[in-house]
Amino acid sequence: MVVAMPVAPVEIMGRRFTRADLEGMPDDGRRYELVDGVLIVSAAPGRVHQRAVGRLYRRLDDARPPELEVLVAPFAVGLAEDTELQPDIVVARVADLTDKDLPAAPALAVEVLSHSTKLIDLNVKKERLRRAGTPAYWVVDPVVRPAEARLIAWQLAADGEFRQVADVTGDEWFEPDVPFPVRVAPADLVRWPPVT
Repeated sequence: MVVAMPVAPVEIMGRRFTRADLEGMPDDGRRYELVDGVLIVSAAPGRVHQRAVGRLYRRLDDARPPELEVLVAPFAVGLAEDTELQPDIVVARVADLTDKDLPAAPALAVEVLSHSTKLIDLNVKKERLRRAGTPAYWVVDPVVRPAEARLIAWQLAADGEFRQVADVTGDEWFEPDVPFPVRVAPADLVRWPPVT
């Protein structure tokens, strides 16, 4: 079992890990990310996780304005030479994207929690995205029982800090304006069979 955690010292061969070092990582189904030079490795996600990612992607993509694009992992968000994240879902300004990556802060980053990534997603990644100036950050806890599924959202305030703007569960609606208006209920992201 692979647990999402820093797995390497801050320095390797007398220097910090860089984005260039990620190109040499194996293609083994794990996610390799860097935060301030520290390598983070997490296992491939499970079925309910992927269901939540897919459904939220569709909802966001259907609601997005034309100047924004919605992408799913793996897609690199390069915040610095020593920081590359791969959020489960990224909303980015089309003008900021390259064919290879997003070399800027996303308009929205979303992580769907799993047991092995929860602490990293709620702390390390959230803090690093805040420092980069990401306007909105959401986490979805996709528990199997739809009534217990949860979505927590933060928005960047004028002082540069994230402020929690939502904590909804089950069939409660979250209706943000940032990065654009959309309507999401956590239960709809995990329910099987889906409600049409």
